[in-house]
Amino acid sequence: MNKLAPEVSAWYQDVANGNLFEVVAYDEESGSIEYQLVDGEVGEYDDVTWAQLYLAPAVAPEDWRNPYALSAEDQVYSDQTIVPENFSGALSNIEPELMDLGDDFKIL
Repeated sequence: MNKLAPEVSAWYQDVANGNLFEVVAYDEESGSIEYQLVDGEVGEYDDVTWAQLYLAPAVAPEDWRNPYALSAEDQVYSDQTIVPENFSGALSNIEPELMDLGDDFKIL
């Protein structure tokens, strides 16, 4: 039986299977506890299941952000706006036309 209360941002280790996870959300009203494993997988426990787990408090692993790290390819164009050198195309020559809204609409 588990006597640890779920705390958001706290890390726990499931002693039975060795999983290390962080509680990311806890809704006392519905009794749902959302967790995230080190590899990024997300899951949910209810209060009854949480009480039946064999848990131990744990510290966050040093490399717990690795699943979220961007690769070198992802970082190349991260915040740069790409504008072509020759921006004059067929669509740039189109001029807007006045809109005829008919009698039902008045422009104020």
